[in-house]
Amino acid sequence: MTKRFLVVLTAAAALLAVDAARPTSRASAQEVQITGPLAGQPAVRRMRLYRKGRFLLEPNFSFTLQDPFVRTLYAGAHLGFYFTDWLGVGVWGAYGVAGINTGLTRQIEQNGVTTDRNRLSFPTRENFREQVARMTFVAALQLEFIPLRGKLALFQKLFVDTDFHIFVGAAAVGLTERADVALVGSGSAVSNQCAIDNLDCLARSQTDRQNRVAIAPTFGAGLTMMFNNFIGLSFDWRGMPFAVNNSGTDESGSNAGDFPDGSIDSQDRFFRFNQMIQLGIVIYLPPQPTITE
Repeated sequence: MTKRFLVVLTAAAALLAVDAARPTSRASAQEVQITGPLAGQPAVRRMRLYRKGRFLLEPNFSFTLQDPFVRTLYAGAHLGFYFTDWLGVGVWGAYGVAGINTGLTRQIEQNGVTTDRNRLSFPTRENFREQVARMTFVAALQLEFIPLRGKLALFQKLFVDTDFHIFVGAAAVGLTERADVALVGSGSAVSNQCAIDNLDCLARSQTDRQNRVAIAPTFGAGLTMMFNNFIGLSFDWRGMPFAVNNSGTDESGSNAGDFPDGSIDSQDRFFRFNQMIQLGIVIYLPPQPTITE
């Protein structure tokens, strides 16, 4: 009995000693402070602030993605000013210098069939590429954020200063589309009308164009890699959703069940998520960036 009592007493004492030691351990951990030459020092010294208080000039080249009928190639420029290293404003503009027809457009021109039902939408297969919509220019005003920056390793040999940026704003998109046209007797208010058996009128309507400007939100993200104090390379993705009739065909009617309604007009535009990829050379001015202590 004495031995058992001593064992229980020893175990209880050990538990009390451990429990008594816990508050002391927590208090000791909370009192740990950095001492020596690193005490009170900033996390990073002599850091280059590439954007703060500087202007940006960026000539760039862009091309659209996932277009059903024609891809547009753009030459453009981006101008910006940055209040801090993480916030700025910018304008971006680009002009479409070339259009590349997709495989779908080529297949339609080779194998498309015109019938009485689709005669308005598809007068001839040879000129189908002339009726599809194309983007001619883009101009955007945007707010730019730079939430992350660091080093990017290329081939485990070259390390470059890199930042991740995002932007959001509004864009004006220039479009050229097939001009409005309707069949005689369709009840449409469109002024340009053709009889269903007037093949010359329908063929002319296939190549008639009209221009307009669509206002759309724009947003995207990208990376900027700096090669020295003021020159770098930028790679961006951009999205611009807006409504467009890409094919230039009779796609819908003003009322349910009215398809096709015998008219090609604004009712045939559908909301589309347009996107593009951009590559640019960034130049910051003045040439010397701000350097922290």
